Amino acid sequence: MKSLGIILARGGSKGIKNKNLINFCGKPLLEWTINHCRNCKYIEETFVSSDSEEILDFSVSKGVRTILRPNNISEDRSTSESGWYHALDYVYEKYGYSPKLVIAPQVTSPIRSFFDFDKAIEKFERQKLDSLLSVNIIKDFFIWKEKDSKFISENYDFNNRSRRQLLETKYHENGSFYIFKPKILKNYKNRLGGKIGYYIMEDYKSSQIDNVEDIKFCEIIMRGYGLDADK
Repeated sequence: MKSLGIILARGGSKGIKNKNLINFCGKPLLEWTINHCRNCKYIEETFVSSDSEEILDFSVSKGVRTILRPNNISEDRSTSESGWYHALDYVYEKYGYSPKLVIAPQVTSPIRSFFDFDKAIEKFERQKLDSLLSVNIIKDFFIWKEKDSKFISENYDFNNRSRRQLLETKYHENGSFYIFKPKILKNYKNRLGGKIGYYIMEDYKSSQIDNVEDIKFCEIIMRGYGLDADK
């Protein structure tokens, strides 16, 4: 098997109750990510890993296979890596799948298109990468921070202020999705390792749903850019 989509979707959530199944632009939030994976031309099969029977039943109704995740790796402090480890072991033991690539999208980042997955995988192959993260460009922000009870400028000298256009381009890891070879996860104990690449997304696609206030805001963005039609 060449490429496998693995969606991690826990049942518990501190910020929003049953977050992965909340209504978002007329569909349960999880459905958007399932559709992105199913419509990607390079993902051969998609699995949803969850500790919630409700989420697993919903996922089956949308035509994807499921993985019951143990409670000990479904806690607030559990890492995504532990979920991917378990999922890869499961699909190998049950189906004999040894995917070349894993596409790992975040459910709470629904503002994207399956074309993003297509293009990212194409770049992954073209550049012979081992892992990839989605990013957006931080173009011209003057960044400040608190250090030792002082408020200081971090990426420029405010005493010698330069034009914003001359600031070094930086990239924000937006968490929308990752792509990695299973051996990278095994060898580095991390989603990223080896030859790391990036896929640039538009700024508006970096919005996430972490609390109740984010839902309406993200719906406005989603509909405003016409992405609420399963593109």
